[in-house]
Amino acid sequence: MMRAVQAIKYGGPEVLQINNIAIPKPKKGEVLIKVHFAGINPIDALITSGFMGTSGPLPLIPGMDTAGVVEEVGDGVKGFKKGDRVYTVGTDNGAYAQYTVTTPKHIAHLQPSLTFAQGAAIGVPYYTAWKSLYFRAQAKSRETILVHGASGAVGIAAVQIAKANGHLVIGTAGTKEGLDLVKKVGADFVFSHRQEGYMDEIQKATKGAGVNVILEMLANVNLDKDLDLLAQRGRVVVVGCRDGIRIEPVKTMFKETSILGVALLTASDEEWQEIKNGVENLQKKGKVQPIVSREYKLSEVAQAFTEILKNSGTLGKFVLDTSK
Repeated sequence: MMRAVQAIKYGGPEVLQINNIAIPKPKKGEVLIKVHFAGINPIDALITSGFMGTSGPLPLIPGMDTAGVVEEVGDGVKGFKKGDRVYTVGTDNGAYAQYTVTTPKHIAHLQPSLTFAQGAAIGVPYYTAWKSLYFRAQAKSRETILVHGASGAVGIAAVQIAKANGHLVIGTAGTKEGLDLVKKVGADFVFSHRQEGYMDEIQKATKGAGVNVILEMLANVNLDKDLDLLAQRGRVVVVGCRDGIRIEPVKTMFKETSILGVALLTASDEEWQEIKNGVENLQKKGKVQPIVSREYKLSEVAQAFTEILKNSGTLGKFVLDTSK
């Protein structure tokens, strides 16, 4: 038996329970992982709330991101063996549990230099950042990247990836702690998006040319401003949005700029493998350094969901310790 977080119905954090359930068995082509930590993403709470639809089976174990050790491999599995340190980006039965089953497509090796808590912070943030930069925005070598809201998990991943791949990187945050963190993880310039005139400072940093690519974490607040910051044929990728916003479409016309959305799980198998290879390559070079904001016990999962949806000054990733 194992302990797992289950949503017994769709709803808020109050629907989450800690239950003892059977450990899943890996089928042919599957891998059973003993989970040490599970990563908490805002999308997990939105799915559980029913915001993404209520047609899925219940009870539901939330989550996609885990880190742990391979416990057992099914027939036909290659590349992984019992005892391997791994992280996941997607599971068959959910992430918030002491064991999970998934396929090799969704598993990657975790470097010894990273903790399991850090491993659980790789998945969705780093894969989303990579897809945003190189499949949606088609970022080219030496282009300038603005990460608008860079102190959260996806923002930190984007800064590290973009910097490692040779881009000039500008990051914004809303607190001194956030600004310090964004600078620490590699941004060339950092600005407070709560300070009046920060857009002028960003333009000065680009010597008036504007930015080529913006990764936008809160489009309902910043999207119209983003259009002013773009260079000729610049691109905004909307990574996060929590409400509507009025924009002036004419701003896109003369500079021929683009507004793009991103959804990680729509990636093709070929795109997924390229993202996986890219992140693994940077991990081997020591360029993937996830920041864990807070570790929660399994019993604190409802509190974690409440805080991740209300948090306006996130510093990295929330994770669950499955042993507690």
